[in-house]
Formats: sequence, C-alpha cells, structure tokens
Amino acid sequence: MFLTISTTGTDRRPATDLGFLLHKHPDKAQAFSTSYGTAHVLYPEATAEHCTAALLLEVDTVALVRRGKGKGRGGAPDAALAQYVNDRPYAASSLLAVALSSVFSSALHGVCRARPELPRQPRPLRIEVPALPARGGPALVSRLFEPLGWTVTADPVALDTEFPAWGDSRYVRLVLEAGTLTLAEALRHLYVLLPVLDDAKHYWVSSDEVDKLLRAGKGWLPGHPEQKLITSRYLSRRWSLTRRATERLELVRLAEADDTDVEQLDNAVEAETEAEERPAPLAVQRRDAILAELRASGAARVLDLGCGQGQLVQELLRDPSFTEIVGVDVSMRALTIASRRLRLDRMGERQAARVKLLQGSLAYSDKRLKGYDAAVLSEVIEHLDLPRLPALEYAVFDVARPRTVLVTTPNVEYNVRWESLPAGHVRHGDHRFEWTREEFRAWAGKVAARHGYGVDFRPVGPDDPEVGPPTQMAVFTAHPVKEAKAA
Repeated sequence: MFLTISTTGTDRRPATDLGFLLHKHPDKAQAFSTSYGTAHVLYPEATAEHCTAALLLEVDTVALVRRGKGKGRGGAPDAALAQYVNDRPYAASSLLAVALSSVFSSALHGVCRARPELPRQPRPLRIEVPALPARGGPALVSRLFEPLGWTVTADPVALDTEFPAWGDSRYVRLVLEAGTLTLAEALRHLYVLLPVLDDAKHYWVSSDEVDKLLRAGKGWLPGHPEQKLITSRYLSRRWSLTRRATERLELVRLAEADDTDVEQLDNAVEAETEAEERPAPLAVQRRDAILAELRASGAARVLDLGCGQGQLVQELLRDPSFTEIVGVDVSMRALTIASRRLRLDRMGERQAARVKLLQGSLAYSDKRLKGYDAAVLSEVIEHLDLPRLPALEYAVFDVARPRTVLVTTPNVEYNVRWESLPAGHVRHGDHRFEWTREEFRAWAGKVAARHGYGVDFRPVGPDDPEVGPPTQMAVFTAHPVKEAKAA
C-alpha cells in the first residue's frame, strides 16, 4: 500500500516543515512495526520549494490469513474469496488507516513540540493514493471529499488495459488537492474515509471504534452531507454502534447550534454511570469463572499451581468455604511478591493457618500436593515447552490427582479481535504456544482419557460467535475409583 503527502513552500515557509509536522526527518528512511506489517516512511523530494513524504505499508498477508477468522484479520470479505490471492498488499484500506494513525500519531493529533505553531497553519497539500478501493465509484469519492475542501481527481483503474472492453475495476487513482487545510485535518479525513471507501474493516470493530470515529471526525463529520453512510460503513454496519455514534453526533450538532457544551446537553446520566458499566478486565473475569467452578465442585482444599503473584490465592482467602489454600510456583521472586500481597507477616493466626506458599516445579512429582480437592492451572500450560507437558500431566493428574482440575489458557483464535496485537504474535513474550479451541479440546480429551477424568469446557470472557472466547477453560473431574469385588 502506498500514499504520498506533498506540499510546496518558500524560503520563508519552507516545504520541508512537513518533516517537523510528521515527526520524521526528510534525510532519513525509517521503518516501523505495525499490527499488520512494516510501514516505511521516506521522502522522494525535500527542498524548500517542494517536499513529498511517502508511506509504504508492507502487509504480512500470510499472517493475516493464518491468524484471521471470520471478520478479523485476513477474514474480511475480499480475503474470503481467495485467501492467498487478494488486494491487501496493494490497495489502500483500513490497514493503511491504522498505519497512518500509528506512524503519524503526533501529526494526526496536531502536535509538534519542536514547532508548536506549525500544526495550526493551513498549507497547500497534495495527497496521492495510487490504488484505492471505491465501492460507489468516483462519484462517491467526490461526495465524500469535496465537502471537506478538497479538489478531487478519482481516475478509474481499468480491469485490464489489454482488454478495455472489460471496463473499469472498483479501484481509482486518487489525487486530493487543498490549500486551506491543516495537515492534521487532512490525516483525520484519510483515517476515516479510506476504510469507508473500501467498505471492509480488516479487524474486529468493537465499541471503542465509536470513540475513534468521533475523535477523528471532530469538526467535520457532524455536518457532513454523507454522515450516515460514513458512520455506517466505518462501523462495519453494526447497528448498535452506528446508532450510538449517530446519537452522539446529533448531540454535537445541537450543542454547536445552541453554542453550548455537549456535556451540558447530555446531563441526564451522571458521569459515573459509564465507568460502572465498563466490562471487568479479562483477568478478573477469569478469576471469577475459576471461583464459580470451585464453589460448584464443593472443593474446600485447593491448590493454585503456578500461583504467580498470588492474585487468585488472595481471592480464595476471602471465601471461608475454602479451608486450605496452597500456592505453588517455581519462582521465589513471585512467591515473595505473593507473600507481600497477602501480608502473611501480619495475618492473624486463624487466617494464616488456611494458606501456604510452596516453591516447586510442576514438571516433577511432588508428594506435598497429594490429597487436595481441586487444583487450578490458570494461564500456566502455555508457558511450558510442549515436550514438557507430559511431565506436568503426570505430576498433576496421576501423582497429585485432585478430584477437580481447572485449566485455563488463551484462545489463539480470539487474538484477531485485538487491533493492538501484531499479526502472528502471541499475547505474552513468554508464551511457548497458544492453542485454538480445537487443539485445546484435543489435548484435554487425551489427558482425561489417560488419567481417568471426565472433561467439560467453559468459555471465559465474551463468547464471540466466530472466534470464541478470549480464554478457554477445561474442567476435569476424576472418575470414582471402583472398589475391587471380594473374591
């Protein structure tokens, strides 16, 4: 994907001020890692009279396909037609919009520390996008950009120059020219309208996209004649999000007409309400799910294997139905932090009798762990090399053999829903692997069969209909031991 931003200048106002605005030096070619590949910034020309900055995005298409499910990365409608043969590396889309916001973040927000007066100055701008998908054709491109002060040239790209009878493709070569806009305004227009024209977001659209749209659309979107189309396409036609954005845009319009603040109009609900309704962090949802399963199992004596810094142990201590809690970890540093968190040195005698922290490796059998009602391995197995998993299985399911074992691990399919997670990356640098739901179920089924357990599965966190929950949980229950019949 390729985009250029050009400007002209004089000796008094040199065009190379573009380098200050973009926070990228004209004498350097720079590369930046983004969620979808590598973005390169370079300057084909940089003089006082003319300056051009180019953004080249190299998309990792194989990672998009491998990691993408449904409508996440690589799962957009275009990629579904032909997974490994598509326009993603070449045609400007939501991927390029994300790269713009990442690489030119300061310019997008109108910030220039070295020359704070520059972002407020309108300047002659010329923006070129050689290949832009335009669902709606050149006419829609003009309807979107012209009301914002741009002179628009949108030349259709032929399907095949050798066969003109085939007609035009859905792509255009776009040239935008303006002399009365700031660079921040121009970048905000592109950030919103590139994915609108492509009409296919290439990552999961969640509620925070409404805030992004309103921030980038501040000052121009509320009064745009194509506001409804822009809002609907930008939010992937998700009705609930579109309605929320439309309501907030209407508030902005009313506030501007009444010369007042949005907050003064929208005062029916106290500010605290929104904060109260925010979903709990995934770590909290995970602990709540574990506690619910432990209570349902009737467990009183519980092992937290790989207890880390003691967050789950702390929650278990708050419930008196758990009479004995043992946290085990190989790291003494983690156990020291857990001890401080639990304030073991200040704990009353009765409470202190309920909890114990032990150093130990789950790759080795440990007789100290025998005889407990339940064991929890929360976000533990993915930190082990795969060849060491059988040793853990034997130590937990055969030697310790608690009545109930809870195992949670990331669902790699859900990773596509996090825009900030680079394609092909795991969630934590120490993860040796992350499994799909099918892979986790296959592993858990084999472990249960080998060691005499039944196993059920639970989603943890929002259960996405396409890629499942962010965390997957297996609930192992030991089969009762049959007593030998008397001879």
